[in-house]
Amino acid sequence: MHRQSDKLLEVENLHVSFTTHGGEVHAVRGVSFDIRNGETFAVVGESGCGKSVTSLAVMGLIPKPHGKIIDGSIRFKGKELTTASPRALRKIQGVNMSMIFQDPMTALNPTLTIGSQLTEGIIHQKKGSRKDAYQKAIEMLQMVGLSNADQRMKQYPYQFSGGMRQRIVIAMALICEPDLIIADEPTTALDVTIQVQILELFDYIQKKTGVAMIMITHDLGVVAKCADRVAVMYAGKIVETGSKRDIFYHAKHPYTQALLNAIVRIDLPSDTLKPIEGAPPDLFAPPEGCAFCERCPFAMEVCQRVQPPTTAAGENHAVACWFLDKRADTIRHQVEIL
Repeated sequence: MHRQSDKLLEVENLHVSFTTHGGEVHAVRGVSFDIRNGETFAVVGESGCGKSVTSLAVMGLIPKPHGKIIDGSIRFKGKELTTASPRALRKIQGVNMSMIFQDPMTALNPTLTIGSQLTEGIIHQKKGSRKDAYQKAIEMLQMVGLSNADQRMKQYPYQFSGGMRQRIVIAMALICEPDLIIADEPTTALDVTIQVQILELFDYIQKKTGVAMIMITHDLGVVAKCADRVAVMYAGKIVETGSKRDIFYHAKHPYTQALLNAIVRIDLPSDTLKPIEGAPPDLFAPPEGCAFCERCPFAMEVCQRVQPPTTAAGENHAVACWFLDKRADTIRHQVEIL
């Protein structure tokens, strides 16, 4: 477990929207979290909850002009990124922060050798010589577990398996020695055996380099394997944050509990599996109150009308739910008090 008091990344009240033919999609709605040096912070939730959009916002990769950050702050090492110039962002992207995308099949350029793609970043970003960059690339390939690294440098992506390509993508993310890596569903496109190998590789890399990581995933198995702290997202909001133990053994939010109940477990009968009924809300017109209200078995009238407050459920454990608010007994059927 990597725990230090200093904060590497601070995201506060982040709002991101996209303009489409159907209207404005409010993809991220007031997200706040921080990342400490050397830790793995997992962001988990259903598809479409805003996980990947949040990570793209942190990297400064929200596609313009249709996408935009409409409010909030993103501070990296104390520097504000939402107002930074494109030139200032480029100095951070790939050097201080890097990203591993979901599909290794499309993350690499099929027309360039692996060596060309690995050395490009370090030559342009860190202004190193080609000879030094080439040697650094070989060392990176060796670190991510690829044998015959010198020979691999001359090969093209089609000559590698999916698992090997993902290792190369990881090497590309690491080659400039960043402080933070964002991994967006890095194991989804891989088979189960390779997934385990990649997660073990992440653990090895963190112990060796001390890099911090944001793990974007919908797979709670990935969270259980690698996370230090966890944020659970739903409909563009974070509904619960806590340590891995808090989330798996002391989950408080009804949505987090529902996610855990929807996991297939080999130690329990199959009839204990409980799917989450209903569907997420329409983010063209987000609800006034709790976004999970329509699917929640504990919903009160106030949940429909007012955004839930964030309640402390323990040290570094927070839940956005009216049911846990100390006023819950008195506002169960009313909203005037608010």
